[in-house]
Amino acid sequence: MYLKELVRYIHLNLLRAGVVVDLKALGKYPYCGHSVLMGINEIPWQDTRYVLSHFGGRIREARDHYLSYVLAGIDQGRRPELVGGGLIRSLGGWEEVKKIPPKGQSRVKGDERILGESDFVTEVLFLANEQYDRQYELKRLGYDIQKVAAVVAKIYQMDTSSLFSKGRQKTKVEARSLLCYWAARELGMSLTDIGRHLGMSSPGVGYAVERGEIIARKNNYQMIDKLS
Repeated sequence: MYLKELVRYIHLNLLRAGVVVDLKALGKYPYCGHSVLMGINEIPWQDTRYVLSHFGGRIREARDHYLSYVLAGIDQGRRPELVGGGLIRSLGGWEEVKKIPPKGQSRVKGDERILGESDFVTEVLFLANEQYDRQYELKRLGYDIQKVAAVVAKIYQMDTSSLFSKGRQKTKVEARSLLCYWAARELGMSLTDIGRHLGMSSPGVGYAVERGEIIARKNNYQMIDKLS
């Protein structure tokens, strides 16, 4: 089942990346859903019952089966079919997609937040009826976090480079929050990727996205208008 494969693959990413040394350490790692599924840590918003229900009818039994399942996946290594953006990746990335005539591009749209083969990505997007045209168009035109930062910098009348350095000044905090919001919602970047650019933790980026949304709505900021 795809859900089971995906849960296992995501949690084992920490082991593959060397963030933790073994499965025991993974069980103690606080910033991963694996420890929550094992009942070691607790995160209120994580739905453990649904995931564990695919491994057994009783909690203890389900956790034992889940742990065995994860253990069996350690030697599988990197799984290309479980990497996001299947449609775009299969064509060689966005640079190759941009070479395709506009009429043909509509057939290869994908979403890098969805993990799986191209057929699965297409099915998920269809079933969810998700409107991703704007995000796709921004990426197709070459917009990235640097260009979005330039838009934010113009709004706050500051240097673009200063957005990528930490600071507690109110203006900088607001500007970085707006940048996080647009990078996540408009470009579809992951919290991890945004954090890597801004020197922030994923939870910190998550809070910034929430602040940025409030700022954007309060001031009626629309990134798409700023880019046009």
